[in-house]
Amino acid sequence: MTRSPLRIGAAVLAAAALGLSSCASPEEGSDPAAEDVPGITDTTVTVGTHQPLTGPAAAGYSTISPATQAYFDYVNDNGGVNGRTIEYIVKDDGYNPANTQSAVREMVLQDEVFALVGGLGTPPHSAVLDFVNDNEVPDLFVASGSPTWDQPDEYPYTYGFMVDYPTESRILATYAQEEFPDKTYCFFGQDDDFGDEFKAGLEAVLGSDGLADAQVYSTANTDIAAQISAMKEAGCEVNFMATINGFSAQAVGTAAKLGYFPQWMASSAGGDYNTLSGYLGENTNKLLQGFVSANYLPAYSETEDDWIKKFREINEEYNAGAAFDGNTVFGMSIGYLFVEALKEAGENPTRESLLEALESGNVTGNGLVPLGFSGDSHRGYTGAMLTRVDNGVQSYFGAAYTVDGDDVQEYTGERSAMPANGLPD
Repeated sequence: MTRSPLRIGAAVLAAAALGLSSCASPEEGSDPAAEDVPGITDTTVTVGTHQPLTGPAAAGYSTISPATQAYFDYVNDNGGVNGRTIEYIVKDDGYNPANTQSAVREMVLQDEVFALVGGLGTPPHSAVLDFVNDNEVPDLFVASGSPTWDQPDEYPYTYGFMVDYPTESRILATYAQEEFPDKTYCFFGQDDDFGDEFKAGLEAVLGSDGLADAQVYSTANTDIAAQISAMKEAGCEVNFMATINGFSAQAVGTAAKLGYFPQWMASSAGGDYNTLSGYLGENTNKLLQGFVSANYLPAYSETEDDWIKKFREINEEYNAGAAFDGNTVFGMSIGYLFVEALKEAGENPTRESLLEALESGNVTGNGLVPLGFSGDSHRGYTGAMLTRVDNGVQSYFGAAYTVDGDDVQEYTGERSAMPANGLPD
């Protein structure tokens, strides 16, 4: 496959920590020192990630890993996992696959991480996919919606996290047909697998001739005036976007300068309101009114949601007063899912027991829809719900949906409840 470049009270806490560290017990006769597991000591678990702390994707995603770190710090202050604290190595790859290769090789061969967690981006992570699997390193919760991560036969150590792009585009297209049945549909996306996969999902619902126009951009060129002008000239009324946050904002802002105000419908990778507002500035509320996007995690604006209340508390105490937004929820959700899997892997985890934990069905995460993890699936979240921006607030509306093949169906199951104090039990 060719892959080209591409989203309390102290007593209560103490009790929760005790539960987290003591529920699992070693197998009879096991000796924790008998097995030399990379990244595991008697007191620590070391994991790593590659993130775009600089470069073209930094403004949209550099706040994710600090949020994951904040959640890990919270867990560490409450006893860790089975008595081990989590050490989290973050290396900046600038969203450049060559840098990703160097960073990941260093983490695997020199730092000897137990696992990679939440490596971000389709092009960067595709560059290390063979290497991490050849070295049998658990490669968990890749921060990209490419279906590439769901190939358990070819890449048994790699697991997705995000809803994949063809799934969310099917859900967006299904909604558009219901809400805007007589409008002209068009596509604006990244000139790589991200855009191709998202567009394929749209066409599966709308038909091969369902898009009146399709325009693409390269992350190396921020001037997209020609593409947006072409969409305006084509009479595009509903525009689906397979874009990272910076280019979502660029598209909306460029269109506004041209006096062009279509309905925008974005991938979760480029649909976070707070991040977009950082680009659009004082005109954000006007420009993003009615903006629709897909998502699958608790919404940062839902102040009464148990997950959001807890994540806000953690953010305030452990994340140096950073803004609380969709990236914060994303980063902490990845951290929570890893802690849940590590807890399920047993008191003396191995790389093999970590993967067995994911296949067990007991690791559920905090999403609005189920994860797809099993013995023959490494798919992340299996569906999404839609958000809409209204008067500066991005919130969910309607039902959640899952997708099985081409079948988009309403999800009626229960969400995972938050365990005591946000610590997996």
